[in-house]
Amino acid sequence: MQADWPILTPYAILALAGGLVFCLGGFWRDRPAGFLWWLALAAAVASGLAALNGPARGEYLGLLDAGLYGRLFVCLIALLTVLTLLLLRTYASARDLGGEVLYGLVLLAALGMMLAAAAVNWLVFFLGLQMLSVCLYVLISVRREADSSLEAGLKYFCLGATAGAVVVFGIAMLYAAGGELAIGPGLAKAMHSGHGGLALLGLGLVLVGLAFKISLAPLHVWTPDVFQGAPAPISGFLAAGSKTAAAALLIRLCAVLPADLWSHWMPALWMLAALTMVVANVSALREDRAKRLLAFSSAAQMGYLVMALVGARHGGLGAALFFLAVYALMDLGVFGLLGVLSPLRTDLDRLRDMRGLARAFPWRAGLMVLFLLSLAGLPPTGGFVGKIMLFTAAISSGHAVLAVLGAVSAAAAFYYYFKLAATLYMEAPGEDSPLTAIPARPSPAGGLALGVIAAALLELGLFPNWLHSLATAALGSLS
Repeated sequence: MQADWPILTPYAILALAGGLVFCLGGFWRDRPAGFLWWLALAAAVASGLAALNGPARGEYLGLLDAGLYGRLFVCLIALLTVLTLLLLRTYASARDLGGEVLYGLVLLAALGMMLAAAAVNWLVFFLGLQMLSVCLYVLISVRREADSSLEAGLKYFCLGATAGAVVVFGIAMLYAAGGELAIGPGLAKAMHSGHGGLALLGLGLVLVGLAFKISLAPLHVWTPDVFQGAPAPISGFLAAGSKTAAAALLIRLCAVLPADLWSHWMPALWMLAALTMVVANVSALREDRAKRLLAFSSAAQMGYLVMALVGARHGGLGAALFFLAVYALMDLGVFGLLGVLSPLRTDLDRLRDMRGLARAFPWRAGLMVLFLLSLAGLPPTGGFVGKIMLFTAAISSGHAVLAVLGAVSAAAAFYYYFKLAATLYMEAPGEDSPLTAIPARPSPAGGLALGVIAAALLELGLFPNWLHSLATAALGSLS
């Protein structure tokens, strides 16, 4: 037992560092400027390295996945946390957002994401889900002087609390059906004990909660309002980290579900994927605000991912896991870039305010186009390879109608992606353009984060095999 303690190191680092940031922020008044940010950044890096180099033990006490699948998500969330902290460094300090204790909330939210993603026990998953949700409620509404930020935080709190109640009620039904809280064995016992109907109802409630977290239609309606009101880097952290944690459980469920439950689960996924791809992309077509447009885009990306999960029994899980990593990077990148490009008063949001951006900031406009190309699924980006894998998985599993529907929806999405790109390059700035208030140079930390994301998307577009092989091996550890 003592030899297995290093498995908990990534989680312990974030928990201790998050608490230390709050304590030092509250009691060490004359601390050096930026000290707490450096502490949070070091903790996020150390957590990722501990997961990367830690022991592989399968499961830890039947609570956490210490195998390749769990460690892969812990490393991914640690990377997203590091990038978010880099993007927040100048953005938060220039706007005095919550003081330096803001970084403690980011660490604890990341801890909740890791627990939710690596959980093999329903209680651990719910604990992680609630931890990340509570921290995000505060992070979203951290701009107390902005009504839109407070409104976004309140909306996410009310709807998120309801979704959490639905999830815990579903977990209670699954426990009643299977007699234990272990995710995989509990589902199998429920079927063997003749309580499949109760287990199916519990799974349906859990799916409702997960659909809310990853913005599947019709439970995506909170996404544009919350993403618009939250600070841009926090919107990226919400889109990338929170959805990654929830999608990790969804992929795990698709891998371990008994065949009797899968026959009912698959049609629900089919309908959610189809509805999300169509509704989210059509809703984005009429948007003239960048953050709302990208919020609908993030929902549509989750629809593509669920399309691959429909073909989970025919290799779709590997494609979904690859695409999830790519999605997290490109959504964090595009929202982070909006934060880097934003004046001090507010985030750069209206499309008309972005006219002529390429003339004033050519390198940052080029990065925006790169991220949009990846979101659209065009080469040579990781988004292109990920979309090819998703559609291939759907077709090979016999769901050609769903794949065609997804392809038509993706083609419609080209319009709003290219509308945003054309605004940057093909229109002149207006008389009231806010571009003059944008800093001439990005902060070194923000520039580093955007450079890492851009390089990663290009690398995964040109050399995707290593990540796909890693995803396949990680899924193999689930069995």
